[in-house]
Amino acid sequence: MTIRLGPVGRPSRAGRALPLTLALGLLCAVAGCTSSPPNSTITVGAAASLTDVFSDIAEAFTAAHPDTTVTFTFAGSSTIAEQVRQGAPIDAFASAGTAPMSPLVGEGLVNGVVDFATNSLQIATPKNNPARIQSLADLPNATYVVCQLEVPCGAAASELFARNSVPLAPSSYESDVRAVLTKVIADEVDAGLVYVTDVLSAGRVVAGVDIPAEDNITTTYQAAVVRDTGASEAATLFVEFLTTDEAQAILAAAGFGAP
Repeated sequence: MTIRLGPVGRPSRAGRALPLTLALGLLCAVAGCTSSPPNSTITVGAAASLTDVFSDIAEAFTAAHPDTTVTFTFAGSSTIAEQVRQGAPIDAFASAGTAPMSPLVGEGLVNGVVDFATNSLQIATPKNNPARIQSLADLPNATYVVCQLEVPCGAAASELFARNSVPLAPSSYESDVRAVLTKVIADEVDAGLVYVTDVLSAGRVVAGVDIPAEDNITTTYQAAVVRDTGASEAATLFVEFLTTDEAQAILAAAGFGAP
């Protein structure tokens, strides 16, 4: 920056009128000051399976960053990805699975991608498991639902059935994992394919039937900052917070695995 000087090397009137805030900014530039982001609100578009745990993570995040308010929109990851592509007001994206995130990276619509959790599938049944489902092999003789195949939980379910040589023939394909869980809770079906964390979050209203680890599918969760956000600093802080020990402990308590 150049400051014009008046006669005899003294600052001109314009120089003498240099605003205090600008002067302080110059001082910080020299001294290497850091600053926290100004008051801001960010919207995080997140996978439906993160609905419960992100409430706790947002509480921890805002305790550390009280000048930032976090709001969420939850849906299937592929739905959120399309909203980002269409320019919806989303500042950060948290995806179940890498498939919804990868195209956005390729298109330059997000940056700063981090892996922050993993999850695996589980069979959810009404709390008394009336159909007596014990394994994946029992599902062809029962009524069950899975996520739509373009949603990560649906893609994982399809891969799971193929890996275990079980035909995939659900009663319906639901919009996201919470829609699957809702049908199970309402006792409308014998079972549904959801994540381990969804069974835990539902508590005693459903029962979970484990799938052996060697037969199961692992889903990796990723988060990134949306390129066109107007709150990039706050959004970046939130994405980075997901990998901190504090956030990882919250995720682990909810049943998520380490990335």
